Amino acid sequence: MTVDKIQNPDIIYTLIAFVIIFAASIKTTKSMEKIAVIGSGTMGNGIAHIFAQNGRKVALIDVSEDVLMKAIATITKNLDRQIKKEQIDEETKMRTITSISTFTDMGDAVKDADLVIEAATEKLALKLDIFRQLDQKCPPSTILASNTSSISITKIASVTKRPEKVIGMHFMNPVPVMKLVEIIRGYSTSDTVTRIIMDISKEIGKVPVEVNDYPGFVSNRILMPMINEAIYTLFEGVAGVDEIDTVMKLGMAHPMGPLQLADFIGLDVCLSILHVLHDGFGNPKYAPCPLLVNMVEAGHLGIKSGTGFYDWSQGTKELIIAPRFSDSQYELN
Repeated sequence: MTVDKIQNPDIIYTLIAFVIIFAASIKTTKSMEKIAVIGSGTMGNGIAHIFAQNGRKVALIDVSEDVLMKAIATITKNLDRQIKKEQIDEETKMRTITSISTFTDMGDAVKDADLVIEAATEKLALKLDIFRQLDQKCPPSTILASNTSSISITKIASVTKRPEKVIGMHFMNPVPVMKLVEIIRGYSTSDTVTRIIMDISKEIGKVPVEVNDYPGFVSNRILMPMINEAIYTLFEGVAGVDEIDTVMKLGMAHPMGPLQLADFIGLDVCLSILHVLHDGFGNPKYAPCPLLVNMVEAGHLGIKSGTGFYDWSQGTKELIIAPRFSDSQYELN
């Protein structure tokens, strides 16, 4: 287009209007002040905690007031632990708690949210339903993120009319402590949205790492086969629970063994992620160990159920091997 042609006032006004609309559509981290978190379990309350502690207004959403009050109690306990370690003061604790509002109605919670982070159970149908609702209830400018540990962001985005604004934010457990956030770009996630989420992750004290959208991303594509192999090692009678975890802690400098870690993650979550990997890649190396399948079916899920490879009925301070595995020569076959 030549200079002469753009002297036409109509063209100039059209270009100005376009620039104004485009500029208004670009969020910055300074405009990301209102955060909504769906799910108040271990991950959800941790995400709410860290955003509120870093100056954001947080709407925490779950199905009942009882569940939400339990989440606030957990956040309070974790803040008290930070005070005891002299990481924060009492004023920061109170400011954090008062920055979190609880909701059982999703529509009320997200109607003016700048960013929504879904941290519900790792079930595809549930997440798709949540994102369909979010797409209808949130302002068009709202960025929608999922804390999924393995499910395709592209698939989640496909049920919305804003796939360019859908992204993965995979926080690590416990959220207030662990620095890493895996940022997963879906097939249609825009560069602008990715930059915003990378920046806000840094602002809340995290270290974001950008990865592409393939089953398990990076963290669980590497971690889950190791955990699964540890379970196979137990299943086949190669060694017992304590022996397996001790080898990995002392020999590989892991802070906790893979079986203890599996109990912390939740054996049902481990199984779900392995199914995603197995279905996604079609490779038998990701097939879950039959022992893991049986334990999940029996309700032995790790810490959340009180028993897994270890007995957690007395709390998490002491490692007590579950009675079923107390014999180091345990073998199912």
